[in-house]
Amino acid sequence: MPKMKTQRGAAKRFKRTATGKLKRFKAYRTHILTKMSPKRKRQLRKAGLVSKVDTKRVERMLPY
Repeated sequence: MPKMKTQRGAAKRFKRTATGKLKRFKAYRTHILTKMSPKRKRQLRKAGLVSKVDTKRVERMLPY
């Protein structure tokens, strides 16, 4: 059986934490930030975790 391939786009977007959870970056942080409040921009800086619903799907994209 051939080796499973990691989906490279997912590998660039998600990282594993020490406990095995999946870390992700938040959306809406690329452009048109002038209308956004400083508090909102500051909160978007922090990484979030992948929700329980999507974890299985992301793990399938990152087999290793």
